[in-house]
Amino acid sequence: MIQVNNIHKSFKDAHILKGVSTTFEKGKTSLVIGQSGSGKTVFLKCLLGLFSPEEGTIAYDGNIYSELTDDQKRNLRAEMGMVFQGSALFDSMTIQENVMFPLRMFTKQSKSEMEDRADFVLKRVNLEGAHHKMPSEASGGMQKRVAIARAIVNNPKYLFCDEPNSGLDPKTAIVIDNLIQEITDEYNITTVINSHDMNSVMEIGEKIVFLKDGLKAWEGSKNTIFKTDNEVVTDFVYSSELFKKVRKMYLEEN
Repeated sequence: MIQVNNIHKSFKDAHILKGVSTTFEKGKTSLVIGQSGSGKTVFLKCLLGLFSPEEGTIAYDGNIYSELTDDQKRNLRAEMGMVFQGSALFDSMTIQENVMFPLRMFTKQSKSEMEDRADFVLKRVNLEGAHHKMPSEASGGMQKRVAIARAIVNNPKYLFCDEPNSGLDPKTAIVIDNLIQEITDEYNITTVINSHDMNSVMEIGEKIVFLKDGLKAWEGSKNTIFKTDNEVVTDFVYSSELFKKVRKMYLEEN
């Protein structure tokens, strides 16, 4: 579980996060949504420990990050997996070497142990036989699956994803959404996803946090987002005619 309590973050005169509080539960996929400039990226980087809030606290299973020693912060970082927007694979490494990278950083496993673990997670994301390919030989969907395999190779407690469906076709995006949710359930991970993809929100949004101008404007789930009368949320969610029709059908049925 991650508990965020009244965090503020500024850069010079720009006040980006203005007292955001929320909780992300273990074993659930939580999505952070909002327009560009809402503070989503800064918020995610605070959760990762890349930015330090000027006010407020972030606690990981009860341990407040700002109170940890450097060694404790390093140990916590080893318990985090990250899927970057552009996959961020190393072009000069094979797919297997990319997946093994966190093990080289955070463990003292032997080469054979790392290879066995990489083989296991590559099978888990349905990439058997791709070990010796280079990232340039993989499609966008394959690269995202490699990025997920790398993110989970060290058995993380916390999984963070930044726009994991960026650049993917709708069918592949659904595959990635389902894979993230399956892994979250299977390994009981606390998963937080930055997204602007409303299909992802409706597919896997067990918890949704909506940011607007650095404030938490709304939170709920994919089941309650259709019921809200919050204008900030409805203007964002129902900007497309498709979702207006989906909401109308939902309200008529319920």
